[in-house]
Amino acid sequence: MRIDSSRRLRGPNRYLARPVQVTRVLLDGLTDRESSDYPGFTERLLAAFPGLAEHHCAFGEPGGFVRRLVGGTYFGHTAEHVAIELSQRIGRHVNFGRTEGTGVPGEYDVVTECPLDEPSGSRVAERLLALAITGVLATLHGQPVDVEDELADLRRTYERESSGPSTAAIAAAARERGIPVERVGELSLLRLGYGRHRRLVWAALTDQTSAIGVDIASDKELTRRLLDEVGIPVPGGGAASSLADALDLFVELGPPVVVKPRQGRQGQHVFLGIDSADALRAAFEAATAGGGDAVVERELTGRDYRVLTVGGQVVAAAERVAAHVVGDGVTDVAGLIARANEDPRRGDGHARPLTRLTVDDVALTLLRRQGLDAGAVPAEGQVVRLRENANLSTGGTSVDVTDLVHPSVADLCRRVAAIVGLDIAGLDLRLPSIADPLPPSGAPAVGGVIEVNAAPGLRMHLDPSDGTARDVGAAVVEALYPAGTPARIPIVAITGTNGKTTVARITAHLLDGAGLRVGVTTTDGITIGGRLVQRADATGPRSARVVLSDPTVDAAVLETARGGLLRQGLGYDWSDVGIITNLTGDHLGQDGIDSVEDLVALKSLIGERVREGGAVVLNADDARSRALAAHPGDRFAKCEIIWCGLDPRNPLIRRHWDTGGRAYLLADGWLVELADRRWIPLLAVRELGGGFGGAARHLVANALAATAAARVLGVATARVAERLRTFADNPGRGTLLRLGDTDILVDYAHNPAAIRAISDLVERVWGASHAVAAVTLPGDRRDDLLRESAREVGGRFDRVVLYEDSDLRGRSPGEVPALLREELATTCPAVSCTVVRTVDEAVPAALAMARPGDVLLLLYEKIEPVLSLLSTLGAETVADQCVSFPLIGASV
Repeated sequence: MRIDSSRRLRGPNRYLARPVQVTRVLLDGLTDRESSDYPGFTERLLAAFPGLAEHHCAFGEPGGFVRRLVGGTYFGHTAEHVAIELSQRIGRHVNFGRTEGTGVPGEYDVVTECPLDEPSGSRVAERLLALAITGVLATLHGQPVDVEDELADLRRTYERESSGPSTAAIAAAARERGIPVERVGELSLLRLGYGRHRRLVWAALTDQTSAIGVDIASDKELTRRLLDEVGIPVPGGGAASSLADALDLFVELGPPVVVKPRQGRQGQHVFLGIDSADALRAAFEAATAGGGDAVVERELTGRDYRVLTVGGQVVAAAERVAAHVVGDGVTDVAGLIARANEDPRRGDGHARPLTRLTVDDVALTLLRRQGLDAGAVPAEGQVVRLRENANLSTGGTSVDVTDLVHPSVADLCRRVAAIVGLDIAGLDLRLPSIADPLPPSGAPAVGGVIEVNAAPGLRMHLDPSDGTARDVGAAVVEALYPAGTPARIPIVAITGTNGKTTVARITAHLLDGAGLRVGVTTTDGITIGGRLVQRADATGPRSARVVLSDPTVDAAVLETARGGLLRQGLGYDWSDVGIITNLTGDHLGQDGIDSVEDLVALKSLIGERVREGGAVVLNADDARSRALAAHPGDRFAKCEIIWCGLDPRNPLIRRHWDTGGRAYLLADGWLVELADRRWIPLLAVRELGGGFGGAARHLVANALAATAAARVLGVATARVAERLRTFADNPGRGTLLRLGDTDILVDYAHNPAAIRAISDLVERVWGASHAVAAVTLPGDRRDDLLRESAREVGGRFDRVVLYEDSDLRGRSPGEVPALLREELATTCPAVSCTVVRTVDEAVPAALAMARPGDVLLLLYEKIEPVLSLLSTLGAETVADQCVSFPLIGASV
């Protein structure tokens, strides 16, 4: 049993609404073998991993997985459960897992849940499964199971990659409010919200934090002087760029003084209680070892407090206690420190509520001042100080005192944050008691503000050592998004087999007409505000994130294709409108999608991820779409279902309308809205831009779906009609050109249903006897689908030129055209068929077959080289495609 490959699905996916890791596992010699085939295996596995006894598995109760082991289960499934158990043991709390066959004997996809903000590039999930496989194989062969060293390394990796407490608290609070959250890589940077409502948060810095305020707070001397000038009580002192300056300040202030780096952070190299010239010299050298000035200040008496202000309000306060241990009369200092570090709340850095205690030069110096060293045994109850500053980052602890803050202290803190210019500030105070009133200005100062911190740590408030935890993450989110402030933009997600790109383009055209700056993703690229900003196949989640993270975007229209859903999941959490255009066979046999039913299950995710109160737009003329909504409570709970169709006699639409539902259809030559039991004509179909006077029935269907989306988002009917009339920018989808007396219709049809639709248009406008086809089809389709496409072509065109994509997609040169020609010869022997190599050869060959007044249907691989070739040949675009054609549709 071994791992073959692995991929991360970051967004909602066909397995789970949360991220998962999908790992391809090859069972090799364990193929077709089960746990029950090996006596004693279950007992040995439970002895090695006792937590498995609590796993529910499919039975929904503890012990369910053990029942599966005893009854017999395959080893990929066993490894899945062991991986989840190991994940729990390192504090990575996930529960979901699934193992499913790929259709190849001995080959399985093991799916395991991942934490929401775990970096997408993390290998922890894959390493856990690899370790699980190692443990299962060792158990199987009766060998000792030793995973502890690797598990310890995985725990360290997981903690290093995890969001810090501050970031995690803000992310959790945002999600509680229903605000989209995305962590950027392994950073503490969060993107909250979508589009024009996007906000950035980096730890406790936000995109509203003043850069000037941060610079002021980073300069300890500048902060002190600025506050002193406006009457805020601060310790006397100054900056020292040399030892002589520091000694002068020491003499002026008198002992004891505090020495710290002018640009210091997290309590590093801060020295308190300096009471001699020798101590000052040592402190100054340490404080300036990294370069820059030191600050020498009078040491204030009192207790250390940290007050957190957010958005001009005091939201939390804590008393900070410097790192220390308490003697028991038996254990030496080193042992007391080791015992304290056994507290599971302590860890390295900021990953846990408390930081591990360390014995470094600062601690050793302080121990010597107390007449101790690491080997000394303090008396019972003796407090041994390891730091004089009370920062949590140096091992300190905290006690919540939020409810004790005197109003005068709170007012002081609000003033200080405003003076420095910080939306989020951590104020360090030294006071006799935070519960006592401050003396009025001009009275002798008792205590004061000793520091102001931008990007203050939140963990002392989130998980204090003693007292009430404060949800300060929620306070940060509330400051960014006050009650009633939107965090989202309208999102329309579009999937299906055919028509996705056209529906996306029409929808964007309609929303643009309503004054919205629209971000669009399609197979052609990413367009923002009507300008193509990235040319690529942009139908996956990465492209969706490009649009949704752009603060200039008012609305998003996202073509969402099969490949992105399978490989990475969705690029958003919820949409407002989900459109499923139609559901027919294409891309079958790829990535585990072997049947149309598999494809339907995958693409229905677009409807399932429509928010409560949103709308799912379905095709009433498509049998599989009708079946999809047969039980809407299961799939599309709490969403409106809107039907679109070209057949006004469709009984489904009639029933839906009779029960108060909305529908959009073609009737009596008009695009019509049925809503609120009213019949509202929108546009005569002959006026639909790019619709060939209504002959392009597939484009009419696409326009109806786009209209439904626009109406859900509040675009007025008159504006919809106006924009449908002017829709023209749809390159490569029914693009009409003329070369001499021959029309050339360029289209992207590449599966049987699409070829059928574009052939219908050709017959309606030009007639079947006046058409030639130049055809290429992608090589990554199954042979049966390629043959079906060939039959569609052969049944409509008597003259055909076949050519090959430049990207063979795994096929041998000439393989696809040969297959198509064979199928045409077998099923449509009357067709005159020519095979060439490239589109450059195919177009002249097809034009040579054409007679005056004929149309050449040109199916392409990539639009740009085709249009360039036609331009070189002298073809000109036909601007008005409203070709005269009898109106279609009938009354309901």
